[in-house]
Amino acid sequence: MPPARKRLRSYDPATTRAAVLAQFGHVRQAVDGLTDDQFALPTRLGDWTVRELAAHIAMVAGLVTRYLRLPEPDKQDLALLDWPFATVTAAGQVDEDTRAFAEGGAVTELFDRTAAGLEELLPTADAERLVPMRFGGMRLGDFLVTRTVELIVHTDDLNDATGLDIPYDRRALAACTRLLADALAVKAPGASTEVRVPPFAVVQCVEGPRHTRGTPPNVVETDPLTWIRLATGRTGWREALDSAKVGASGERADLGALLPILG
Repeated sequence: MPPARKRLRSYDPATTRAAVLAQFGHVRQAVDGLTDDQFALPTRLGDWTVRELAAHIAMVAGLVTRYLRLPEPDKQDLALLDWPFATVTAAGQVDEDTRAFAEGGAVTELFDRTAAGLEELLPTADAERLVPMRFGGMRLGDFLVTRTVELIVHTDDLNDATGLDIPYDRRALAACTRLLADALAVKAPGASTEVRVPPFAVVQCVEGPRHTRGTPPNVVETDPLTWIRLATGRTGWREALDSAKVGASGERADLGALLPILG
């Protein structure tokens, strides 16, 4: 796991809370309108149907209140920029947990219970409180940033599977984009390549000659959703280039070997 030595970007706790609640609300509204046939549709996530995907979204949002109800850990074990690299170690357990969670009732009931928990506990929870998440003690404020990633990425999965146009809350989309961009800079430290994801993020990465003035010799630019799909393996680097979803110039602008970032 690459060490999270990069200086942490600051996230406003109130904005992140609002982003999590808003994006969860968008998905909940969409799920309320799904038919049995839509719940049975396949997704791009292995053998998960839309039902498993929707249940997973309710589960990852509901972890906020589940962890808040548990005793606070004695210490912080995980920094925010460690989280993207830890996720790959839990893929099998996440699948098992999701299937078990999905057995807990109709998907709409799972969303209702999750929403009730969030409305009860999240507004007054201290962002500095530690929560006992899967990989160790983590600040609640940081954990909420990870929830924006889960919610945005899986909203995109749900849109892909159903053909719906569930909105992406701008605040959640921004936090998700920035965390995954910063994770790239941790994975490939350096300053020879500038990765631009307007309007939310610009990072420098990749070892090589450091750029100090004017237009960088190595530039990658894309939109937020394409970046998120690249960073999570939903889209391949060559596919994004060939479809003109990514612009890349310079001999160090090929990020193919560094992607995906999130397991």
